[in-house]
Amino acid sequence: MLLLVSGASGVGKTTARLHARHLFERRRLDDVYETAELFTLGPIPAVPTIAWRQEQVEAAVRRAIALEAEGKHLLFSGDPVPLGEALAAPSADRIDIAACLLDVDEDAHLARLALRNESEELIPLHRSFATWLRAHATDPGHVPEAVTTDAWPAMRWERWVGRTPGPEWAMTVIDTSRLTPEQVGAGVTDWCQRAVAGDAPVFQAGWFRG
Repeated sequence: MLLLVSGASGVGKTTARLHARHLFERRRLDDVYETAELFTLGPIPAVPTIAWRQEQVEAAVRRAIALEAEGKHLLFSGDPVPLGEALAAPSADRIDIAACLLDVDEDAHLARLALRNESEELIPLHRSFATWLRAHATDPGHVPEAVTTDAWPAMRWERWVGRTPGPEWAMTVIDTSRLTPEQVGAGVTDWCQRAVAGDAPVFQAGWFRG
């Protein structure tokens, strides 16, 4: 299974991945779950583009498929990869995908961006993307152009673009606003295990054909 953790900059995706990896090791699950983010899948270009990111999402999907053959799962967390990009990756029809959105309220988000010394002109972009991700979690029809514009040509957007909200479009949301990094990591770890057990929303391989 591909276990995607999505979220805007500053919500804790990379930190969650690192803490989750540590917990997998402590629980002796590191032979079941592998973790990755974009920089672990290949070199990052000097000027990353949306199309490049989407090509790398396909690389993550293919890695998850390879791991599945060994009875393993891939936790992909650390980058602002929306659910819709994972579902539209060319090979995504061959693997189950579960998604978890790390969300944060505006005050906490602004505080975290300030700690990262984020430039003032980029803060509105981070906030608007967080708002879009929040809507995307429940409505596939909400401004799909946010990810389909300047996209990698191989993406299969027809799998979900144009759909209306429905029970088949579901993901887990964790509000990280008041959580410690350790708590976020524990929440993501538990979500991974629930998704694999079928106790959290999962997009089954080929779900869009139903």
